[in-house]
Order: sequence, then structure tokens, then C-alpha cells
Amino acid sequence: MDTYTIKEVSEMFHLPSSTLRYYEDLGILTNVERSKSGQRVYIQGHINRLKTICCFKKTGMSIAKLQQFFACEEDESAHIDEILSLLNDQQEHILNEISQYQASLTHLQRKLHYYTDIKTSLENGTPLPKWADYREHAEQAK
Repeated sequence: MDTYTIKEVSEMFHLPSSTLRYYEDLGILTNVERSKSGQRVYIQGHINRLKTICCFKKTGMSIAKLQQFFACEEDESAHIDEILSLLNDQQEHILNEISQYQASLTHLQRKLHYYTDIKTSLENGTPLPKWADYREHAEQAK
């Protein structure tokens, strides 16, 4: 069985050692054994758990929700509805974020097109475009 030191795990996940200890204190990283010298010893199960923690954190899941998820996961059959509800809520959050990013990207692309056309007009000595034309085009595309 492969084992890892706190330094190795810290480097693997680009997390400070203090964060790993914090996750232990919160109860979302559990059963971390100690070596005879008192060093933390991580195993593959901890690596898998940290992958889940990091994934969920990237989606904006709060520490409280992480704690809730892992507490429910201890007895999946008794808490399956709660697990599914939590994951569905997080999925909805992510989909809303994606929608907001898509709207922002669309606006940015419209601005990029507009200013690229301004540059072309300046170089060619032609009339400058009007922003309203780009907004109207975007409204028609909806």
C-alpha cells in the first residue's frame, strides 16, 4: 500500500499543509494515521477524498455542505435522498454559473468584434462603427 507524507500530499494538490490539517479538524478528511514519529500518513483513500473535496470546492461548494455530504456518505442508504438533493443543488449552481459566464463571454466577444472593426476603420480611413449596431445584432441573435 502506497503511503504519502503531508508534504507530498500538499504538493500533489497544491494545498498548504495547514489546509490538510484544517480538513482533518473539520472532519472532512478522516482516519489519517500517524507514524511512530507522529507524522501524518496518507493513503490512496485520502487522495481520493481530497480529489472530491477539491472538485467540489472548485464548484463553489461550501465547507458546511462538504461536511454534510461526507457525513451523509458514511451511511449512503440512510441518506441517499439528502446526498442526491445536495448534488442536484450543486449541479444547478454550476449550471447557473456557466450561464452567467456564457453571457459574459458573449458580451466580451461583441466588444472584441466592435473594437476590431474600429481598428480596421482607423487603418482604412472609413467611418467608425456604432456600438448600437453591435447591440442590435446581439438582440436579433437571441
